[in-house]
Order: sequence, then C-alpha cells, then structure tokens
Amino acid sequence: MQRNSDVSRSATLPARVALHARPAGKFVSEANRFRAEISVAANDRHADAKSILEVLSLGATGGTELHLTASGEDAVDAVTHLVAVVAELAWSEQTGGDAEHLVDRRSG
Repeated sequence: MQRNSDVSRSATLPARVALHARPAGKFVSEANRFRAEISVAANDRHADAKSILEVLSLGATGGTELHLTASGEDAVDAVTHLVAVVAELAWSEQTGGDAEHLVDRRSG
C-alpha cells in the first residue's frame, strides 16, 4: 500500500448498464470501504464517489467512460477495486445479484 498517493484511472460502464439506483448503490458502497478521497467524473460532471446522490447526478449510461481519481493512503487500492467493480456491474445487473464474489473484496 502506498501512502499519500494520487491515482487516476478510467473505466467504461458496460454497454447495458447505467448508473441508476442499484449499480450506483453498489459503486458507492464499495467506494465507502476505503479511506481515500475518491471522485468520479462523467459527462463533464464530477461527483464524490462516496455520495449516492452525486453519483446518480452524473447521468452515466451504458458505454460512458468514468474517470476515477483518488488521493490518500489507500488510493491505489481504491481505484483498482472500483475499476473491477465497474467491470462486474454487467453481471450484477443481468442476474439481479451482487457481484461481490467476483471482485477481490477489501477486508475491514
């Protein structure tokens, strides 16, 4: 784990997944597992990745590129994990299930 690091990565929402209530809730829940400050941007809007209302306000639809930025002691872990969560949202939405068994969960 790196301390006081800043990291940015992009992730594309799966084609059939918009950040509506369930996937946005999953994303925000996972973001809240980390101490880092995490932001997500899409469609020329920026949001606190730990705020469901802000994430919903992005209006991100399937195929939208999300730009994740984190700073703090677990920033690298946070962004890496959230990129995996975004990739697994398609499975979660298709099955109505939770993709948590497909991504490496942080203990804690």
